[in-house]
Amino acid sequence: MAQAPPSANTVLVGKKPVMNYVLAMLTLLNQGVNEIVVKARGRAISKAVDAIEIVRNRFLPGKVEVKDIKIGSQTITSSDGRQSRVSTIEILVAKKE
Repeated sequence: MAQAPPSANTVLVGKKPVMNYVLAMLTLLNQGVNEIVVKARGRAISKAVDAIEIVRNRFLPGKVEVKDIKIGSQTITSSDGRQSRVSTIEILVAKKE
């Protein structure tokens, strides 16, 4: 089943260095986006949290906040047919009013 492509205010965290995702979030916020959705799966969850904390504490202290956190899991089928569960997270980060 194919998923819809991510919206313009979504940052998908994967294998790249943390600062790439920090830069992506800062770019969106500077373009006038008020809310950003940060999504990650598996081992990338800690990288997503690190990126958000860097934005909140180092680059924009007191100017952004975490509005919502959704956690879940997905079932992934490997190439040899085995199924495994992968944890997922979606974090909504918003500018403070």
